[in-house]
This record gives sequence, C-alpha cells and structure tokens, in this order.
Amino acid sequence: MAEIILDDPNRRDFLYIATGAVGAVLVGGAVWPLINQMEPDASTLAQATTEVDIGGIAEGQIVTIKWQGKPVFVRHRTAKEIADARAAPMSALKDPATDESRAQKPEWLIVVGICTHLGCVPLGHQGPFEGWFCPCHGSVYDTAGRIRQGPAPKNLVLPPYKYVSDTKVQIG
Repeated sequence: MAEIILDDPNRRDFLYIATGAVGAVLVGGAVWPLINQMEPDASTLAQATTEVDIGGIAEGQIVTIKWQGKPVFVRHRTAKEIADARAAPMSALKDPATDESRAQKPEWLIVVGICTHLGCVPLGHQGPFEGWFCPCHGSVYDTAGRIRQGPAPKNLVLPPYKYVSDTKVQIG
C-alpha cells in the first residue's frame, strides 16, 4: 500500500509557483488595457510628422502646409532675400538670431506660421522687409522670420525638420 505524503515540499513549491504565475497573468491582463489607453491616438501619431515635397516650389514662393493643426510656411528664398536677411544688423533685432541659425539650407526657410504676439497667421510677402506682416496688431517679420517691428516678442518659431532627400523635407 502506497503511503500518501501530504507534506511533500516539491509539490507545495510547484503549487505556489503555478498559483503565482496564474495570478501574474491575470493582473497583467487587467492592467494592460489601463496602460494601453494612455498611448496617443492613431490620428495624433499620424500628425506627428509631415513630409513635404519641395521640388515644385518656385523660387520666391511661400507654401503653407498643415502640421499638428498649425500652419507651417515653407519659403523658397531668392538670393536677394537671403542677402537681405544676412545683412540685417543684430542690434536692429528684437530677438537676435542669425539667418544661418534659422535656415538649414539658405534657400529654404521653414517656420511655424503663427504670430508670436497673439497667435494670428501673418501674411507673406508683406511689410517693409518683404517677409511677413501680421494685420491684427502690426508685427513685421523679415525673410528669415525674425521680428523686426511691432508688439511680437519673439521670432517665428522653427519647427523640427530634416531633409530626407534633395526634394523632400520631414517636419516633426
């Protein structure tokens, strides 16, 4: 007759481990939806970056695209616009920044198209510096997107961007 040992340590250890593993899986299954709902929505992720084909933008033209619900100005600058921006004395700028620090490639300027005063959208090729003019309160930006006149305290914001090819820019 086989003797039944109720106090078998190997069997008890196995039961503890198996019960703990099942409990961990159940807790993980209950917690996962809570953690997963904190991820950004697919439509938000889709707006995180925007790719722009700049190959068809003529010299001197400004194109407005939408990125994260904001207008972004892509300006193909002429040699005169680049020269004018680089000739501006730093002492004349309210928010000093060199043209070289604002444009990765001199012929292309990419800025968020929102006035830094009260959030209006400035008009391109306007004002005494042929940059942008905000008709709401009179802020004037030059061809490098730097504030030159008016109540705006800062230059137009530079979005994060990189050139993925000679004719494509990824914003965001």
